[in-house]
Amino acid sequence: MSVVRAAQSPDERFDVVDEHDRVIGVAERGEVHRLGLRHRAVHIFWASSRGLVCLQRRSYSKDSSPGLLSSSCAGHVDSGETYLRAAVREFREELGITLSADDLLEVDYASCHPELGNEFVRTYVVRGDWRPAPSGSEVDSLIWRSPPEVIAWVATEPALFASPLHHLLARDAVEKAFRALGDCHAS
Repeated sequence: MSVVRAAQSPDERFDVVDEHDRVIGVAERGEVHRLGLRHRAVHIFWASSRGLVCLQRRSYSKDSSPGLLSSSCAGHVDSGETYLRAAVREFREELGITLSADDLLEVDYASCHPELGNEFVRTYVVRGDWRPAPSGSEVDSLIWRSPPEVIAWVATEPALFASPLHHLLARDAVEKAFRALGDCHAS
């Protein structure tokens, strides 16, 4: 008999923040989501050297957007953690790949918004050729597409994608960085 780890624990602790992203308290995950409190998250778009972007189909056991397509990796910033440290941790936890903070390039900082789950979000991009080992409790599957294919797919079948992905791709800085991931000659 195998034990399947829950996709998230309701007792994880997040910093609760004010409208300026300043910490005003700490609460458990379940309470943060139930009350719609402002908190922090990261999203990472990963591209291969061939210019294909990894999309993650979220685990069907996730408490938000189960089974929907999203960025390569996304997750909450734990209490006391920096955005960048959370991005490195989430990439390792979800995709089984250990990055250095220097591997990630921050491309956007989005203010708290309902489409982002009342999260302030820092978005990063990373390019590299690693062999992922996705966490079954976090990730259902990975799908690789070119940036133009993803943008067209989101436009034609929006219901397949998590609302944070829609929101982030509508932001100029994210869209520009996302499209640039398709450039196979970028470093």
